[in-house]
Amino acid sequence: MDLLLRNANLVTQNPQRDIFKGDLLIRGNRIESVGESLENPGVEELDLSGLTVIPGLIQTHVHLCQALFRNLADDLTLLDWLRYHIWPMEQAHDEKSLRVSAQLGLFEMLRCGVTSILDMGAARHMDVVFEELVRSGIRGFSGKVMMDAGDQPYRETTREALESTEALLKRWHGAENGRIHYALAPRFALTCSNALWEGIDHLARRYGVLIHTHASENRQEVELVRQQTGYHNVEFFVRKGLASNRLCLAHCIWLTEEEIHALKEYRVNVLHCPSANLKLGSGFAPVPRYLKEGINVSLGSDGAPCNNNMDIFVDMRLAALIHKPNFGVTSIKARDVFDMVTLAGARTLGMADQLGSLEPGKLADLAVLDLNKVHTTPAEDFYSQIVYSAQSRDVVHVMVDGKWVVQNGQPLAYSEEEIVNLAWQECNALLKRLA
Repeated sequence: MDLLLRNANLVTQNPQRDIFKGDLLIRGNRIESVGESLENPGVEELDLSGLTVIPGLIQTHVHLCQALFRNLADDLTLLDWLRYHIWPMEQAHDEKSLRVSAQLGLFEMLRCGVTSILDMGAARHMDVVFEELVRSGIRGFSGKVMMDAGDQPYRETTREALESTEALLKRWHGAENGRIHYALAPRFALTCSNALWEGIDHLARRYGVLIHTHASENRQEVELVRQQTGYHNVEFFVRKGLASNRLCLAHCIWLTEEEIHALKEYRVNVLHCPSANLKLGSGFAPVPRYLKEGINVSLGSDGAPCNNNMDIFVDMRLAALIHKPNFGVTSIKARDVFDMVTLAGARTLGMADQLGSLEPGKLADLAVLDLNKVHTTPAEDFYSQIVYSAQSRDVVHVMVDGKWVVQNGQPLAYSEEEIVNLAWQECNALLKRLA
């Protein structure tokens, strides 16, 4: 698509953090130029007077396969939540239920201005998830969840986990002109054998892909990992040779000083999920400390059953608020949080040169907001307005890879009414299979 966006408030996230009223020219799937008054080279124009254009928002920890379990596993701590509800429900998925679960999550996130996600997939039927990533138009990183050890219902052999993972990786990594990516998805230390971690390390190095897992979310989990491996979580990854800028660790709440230093030394990515951490009673990740140390921290909503929504605006606001009592009111500011869902998200995905800002040469992933609302007016700072006041309903249009995927607040690939009806149908069928 060649398109000239006119007269918008542009929150560029460029190195100078320029914010101004101007124009943005898109050629194909990339931004060609950004300026106060661009000359039209003979392409279609869209007047966005009064609206705000931001880089597409990036969610770096979600579970599409869990969206169908929303409101079905409340008021539990992490390990009970997993053992008695989430793992059995994930195991009960068939292709139909997994497909509508992915559709639910993708519809919700697209409508919130999310253009890229890092998803932890399902153990089976993973082609379905990738098919929906393709259909939705989102920029998607995902991978089959791997579990070959521990007390859980759908363990498989190490060989099965690695062979099926490599087959999926070869089939989907780089699909849709590079819009779809594979990310290795071992669940966490307690459910993966040493042999599996060795195989994961081999695949990550061979194909240059991300490793997406959980670490130090819950005190009981941390103690069990120490008993099982002899190490704390981050220390375990260092000892296994897995610590690098390809390693993406969700949560990182209960870390030792040595582990924090390791995050910095090895450039490991932290995926902060404030809503999920509060709902499961897991604790508060010391995000201001991580930012002060120069550790890359991005933001995710986690799964719908431990958050009950996948609205990145909710998690932006929480991320900006919950750390102030412990670290001080200036310890984390609105711009810090907006960086988490743009620039830091792009770094997490290994796409800092492609995503996260509105700059010439970068991919045309962006969202258009209407901030002329009662709940956002007045304002003197766009970062504060977006993080503290804006809501997902303020998203008007969303573009990924130079193509509109949301227009006038509606994702183009799906019918909301159809998804809701199918979700009820497939949820009831899944619960019957469980019974």
